[in-house]
Amino acid sequence: MLEMFGVINIWTYLAGLTMIILAPGPNSLYVLKSSSSFGVKAGYKAASGVLIGDAILILLSYLGVASLIQASPVLFTIIRYLGAAYLLYLGLKIIHQLLRKDAVDEDGVERPKKSENIFVKSLSLSLTNPKAILFYVSFFIQFIDYTYDHTWISYLILATILEVFSIVYLSALIFLGTSLTQMFRNHKRLSQVGNGILGMFFMGFAARLASLS
Repeated sequence: MLEMFGVINIWTYLAGLTMIILAPGPNSLYVLKSSSSFGVKAGYKAASGVLIGDAILILLSYLGVASLIQASPVLFTIIRYLGAAYLLYLGLKIIHQLLRKDAVDEDGVERPKKSENIFVKSLSLSLTNPKAILFYVSFFIQFIDYTYDHTWISYLILATILEVFSIVYLSALIFLGTSLTQMFRNHKRLSQVGNGILGMFFMGFAARLASLS
């Protein structure tokens, strides 16, 4: 179907892409957290960070930078530990916010949450995830015919499909998160438990990323 543009085995690509996107990861969890905590607009800010981060990694893969990172054990290890440290920081920050006792003032009125740069955090999560780098190196190349003279077109087609799939999935998470907001407002204890689990998930991702060989 897309062989004339240097794209091969498109149906296998679509099946694999769907499985990869649906697999839970720190990026999707952060989008869910942002939408449930701050609303739809914040959710799409987080989603924008993910999408732009993916686009940058795809460009790096096309330019050969991702392969260079993979081929350099020292550089890959540095990126891996930076990613693990950032995930650990996010997890600890969530847990810390739960333990704070100044979230409610003396009159029992909940104080507004501190603003955070959601887009930058989401973009950082994407760019410091070495598993994503490996994905773009090992997965994309299986579906590109390198005898085609303009492989940048092949990359562009595959990247566009990925971004479309991602925005559909992340949009579903965003509206799921906003639907959870009302439930959390009515059940403060449930909100605390949910955020606690989310914080532990981020720390778990950090531990798994740091232990990659």
